[in-house]
This record gives sequence, structure tokens and C-alpha cells, in this order.
Amino acid sequence: MGSLASKVIRSPKMANSAEIQQFIKDAISKEKVVVFSKSYCPYCKLAKDVFSKVKQPITVYELDERDDGSSIQENLVQITGFRTVPQVFINGTCVGGGSDVKSLYESGKLEPMLIG
Repeated sequence: MGSLASKVIRSPKMANSAEIQQFIKDAISKEKVVVFSKSYCPYCKLAKDVFSKVKQPITVYELDERDDGSSIQENLVQITGFRTVPQVFINGTCVGGGSDVKSLYESGKLEPMLIG
């Protein structure tokens, strides 16, 4: 990926929970940083802005712009234990939401997580 711009993914509705779970697992394992977001959410914007500051390309799934967004969000609960957005994954691990990403950045812990 040559650009530092975010990659926003939209796709048709998936059929079932198992398919959605697999979609989530594939998404978070293939990309260094994945943000499950809603386009109008200020905490989602906060998380995306932090990655922009550190010039880290991210893959963003705007759940409010997808037919299967609510199903993805329900399945994320089973993976992370929380329903709120954003849900930010770095190297396949959920690091939390917007405030968590900002705290990692401010404490100097975010950038080392992005190396490698």
C-alpha cells in the first residue's frame, strides 16, 4: 500500500454469523491496523486521526455505511466483549477504542506496536 490514506471497505451483506465471524478474523489478520467505525462517531474520528498523525495506513470498515454493519457489530461483541465503536485492532489484537488509542499514542506505546 503506497498511500497513507485510509482504505474504506464496503461490501454486500453477508449471509450468516459464521460468515461474518470469518470476515472479521480475515480482516484483522490481513492488515496491520483495522478500525471498525461509524462515520459520524467522534471517538472513531479520534482513533483515525491518531493513526494519521503517526502516518500509519489503516483499513476502516464504516459499519453505518454497510448493509451488514449491525451484524458485524453484534459479532464483534463475541470477539472483544464490547459493542461500542471504534474497535481498533493492531496486528490482530483489539487495543480498544478511540480514547484507548489516544492514550497509547500519548504514552509513547502506540508507535512501537506498529513496528514490524
